[in-house]
Amino acid sequence: MSTKRKVWVSRPLFPDVLAHLAEYVDLEAETVEGTRTPAQLKAKLADVDGAILGLSERVDAGVLEGNTRLKVIANLGVGFNNFDVEAMTAAGVLASNTPDVLNESVADYAWALMLAAARRVSASERWLRAGHWPGSATRFDDWLGVDVHGKTLGILGMGRIGQAIARRASGFDMRVLYHNRSHLPEQTERECRASWVEKAQLLRESDHLILVLPFTPANRHAIGAPELAQMKPSAVLVNIARGGIVDDAALAVALREKRLAAAGLDVFEGEPSVHPTLLDLDNVVLSPHIASASEDTRHAMARLAADNVLAALGLGESARHPPTALNPEVMANWSD
Repeated sequence: MSTKRKVWVSRPLFPDVLAHLAEYVDLEAETVEGTRTPAQLKAKLADVDGAILGLSERVDAGVLEGNTRLKVIANLGVGFNNFDVEAMTAAGVLASNTPDVLNESVADYAWALMLAAARRVSASERWLRAGHWPGSATRFDDWLGVDVHGKTLGILGMGRIGQAIARRASGFDMRVLYHNRSHLPEQTERECRASWVEKAQLLRESDHLILVLPFTPANRHAIGAPELAQMKPSAVLVNIARGGIVDDAALAVALREKRLAAAGLDVFEGEPSVHPTLLDLDNVVLSPHIASASEDTRHAMARLAADNVLAALGLGESARHPPTALNPEVMANWSD
């Protein structure tokens, strides 16, 4: 019988990352994507020492109830609103996420969404693919979008990803405004060429507004009908943060009524479901939560999650020093 610690990976991962895990642990790794009920997740976690989970898997007190074996759960994402960290701490389970390794790729994707929404890339491509171009009499004022260069970029949530987004704005000769709970250090503001403003001013003056907030109860519907009403009718809104930060129903109304020029959305309330009105609109670019989906970045995220699990279990090069633990204090109470 194996004396190795047992680890479960809830979704397919890169073969070399799985091989690295298998050097140290008794590994069970799913080979196809799937969803589980809370009861099914609880049963899976009851039989392992560690796990790597996706963002759709909710870990709360009910899932952890009665589990005395589990030591660590690593989240495959920088966000962790699927984790009840307080409940995990109470249960003595270490939680981790994958910050920083995805900053630059997510910043790239924020710009991709902003440019695509501003210049109507998706709508014009659908029109072309539908065969409308040959023989059509296109007008000189067809497919008019809004410029990005020389405009004002607003960033709501100026952490590391927000800062990476801001740094890219210098190539477009943009004025950069941001709102955070607190000001960045002056040196960082200079590097980002960014100025702190109140949220109301950010909404009023931004030609392009990118959301990079963490999801918290306080941030739910941080952009709702009142906030949308303060934005320019020519503005473009981009959400790469988390679903629920934007009131998708209110946004759909604003876009339909042309009170906002366009939007680019990678995250949604209740995803994978998308508000049906958004699906019918041509002035919104939609993508399925893929801002971090580059080969290099997803690989780095998977390896970081694996390193957190191994370290928490006292294995690997960083034994007992998980690199991105969310509640490292729980380890002080472990008996082994």
